[in-house]
Amino acid sequence: MPTVPGPDGKPRCGWCAAAPEFFHYHDSEWGFPQGDDRRLFEKLSLEGFQSGLSWRTILAKRENFRRVFHDFDFDKIARFTERDVARLLKDEGIIRHRGKIEAVINNARRAKEMVKREGSLADFLWRYALPAGSPPSTAATTEQSIALSKALKKDGWKFVGPTTVYAFMQAMGLVNDHVEACVIRAKAEKARKAFKHLKR
Repeated sequence: MPTVPGPDGKPRCGWCAAAPEFFHYHDSEWGFPQGDDRRLFEKLSLEGFQSGLSWRTILAKRENFRRVFHDFDFDKIARFTERDVARLLKDEGIIRHRGKIEAVINNARRAKEMVKREGSLADFLWRYALPAGSPPSTAATTEQSIALSKALKKDGWKFVGPTTVYAFMQAMGLVNDHVEACVIRAKAEKARKAFKHLKR
């Protein structure tokens, strides 16, 4: 896969060339393992909002999403009512799509159920992670993302198709899809090998 030079001249994954702000996101977040339930829920939610749009659009609005969704505290979001939906549909700082907004509220309720049943979102989601050392993939979906998508849908989650779920897995480090020549790949792989949820 092609690479592009980063600000330091060293190779990065080719998709970073799409926007200047992608370099920081790529170097500090994408592919690094995340075990915090709020951040995991946030990313699943934002990937749902991205459906049909670009990640650049979502990334530019991420702080606004965090503001209106209480930093993705799903316990608080689960208590949202139709009045909250109406309020969010008027907020120009986010994507004003009723179906996607209602999906976040629904998924917050499903997340609470999952935590009660599984202990945490991380405990459940990381069961679908690829082992450390797995080669990068260029596919839009994988066997693992299809299986996780089916499991989430079975539990009543919405906007969690296999392509959306795989983008989530890539971003949250459940798979390391930094290309082989990318200077960040080794750093992400080192973090994954030390990550407790991957060792189970």
